[in-house]
Amino acid sequence: MGQDGRLREAFDTDAGQVQVVCSSSEDGDFSLGQPSEDLERLRMGLCPYPWTWLRQAHGDRVVTVVEPGQHAGAVADGALTGRQGAGLSVLSADCAPVALVGSRGLAIVHAGWRGVMAGIIARAAEALRSQGSTPIAAVLGPCIYPEAYEFGTRDLALIVDRFGRDVAAETSAGRPALDLPALVRASCDESGWGEPLVLANRAHVPACTSNPSYFSHRTRGDQERQTMVGWIQ
Repeated sequence: MGQDGRLREAFDTDAGQVQVVCSSSEDGDFSLGQPSEDLERLRMGLCPYPWTWLRQAHGDRVVTVVEPGQHAGAVADGALTGRQGAGLSVLSADCAPVALVGSRGLAIVHAGWRGVMAGIIARAAEALRSQGSTPIAAVLGPCIYPEAYEFGTRDLALIVDRFGRDVAAETSAGRPALDLPALVRASCDESGWGEPLVLANRAHVPACTSNPSYFSHRTRGDQERQTMVGWIQ
């Protein structure tokens, strides 16, 4: 937790200090339907550098940002850079925002269950390694937790078959549920980027989107979105 009250993590790397910040509902709506001037004001309040924002598709495409702001508006679910002063961001309102911090670069990933099954985390990890990075940490931002995430048994069985029983759970009402944080951990572990996995809940309040501090499409039908943004400085 930063001095400004936001969920924030910082890591020293060979490329510079990596900053990862997660917004809350108090920071406003970062969804792409907002007027561009309003979005720019909100963005600069979190990260003062040019942003690479994405049109997310629940797939496995990761773009490489060489110049700050490059690929803004690209259809992708992840972005990586080794360049200082480039803001990488994803939006969420239940899906997991994940930052992979490497020795020479940073990737920010939008990881819903479909994206994880498609290999988005593994693709980002592979791209970081191809640029010479070794793992430092992964950061999991606010996402939906199993108590609020009832899940279809057929899809859940496919995920369990791929990632193991730890990703299956129950809702607070005892219905079958997906444990999305456990799924992210399993994918990070498989990709070699799982230790340490930093959970963005250091204020001892679970950073779950069923908490009114965050937007949730599934639990409340929210149309707004929060963001995770990361950069190297």
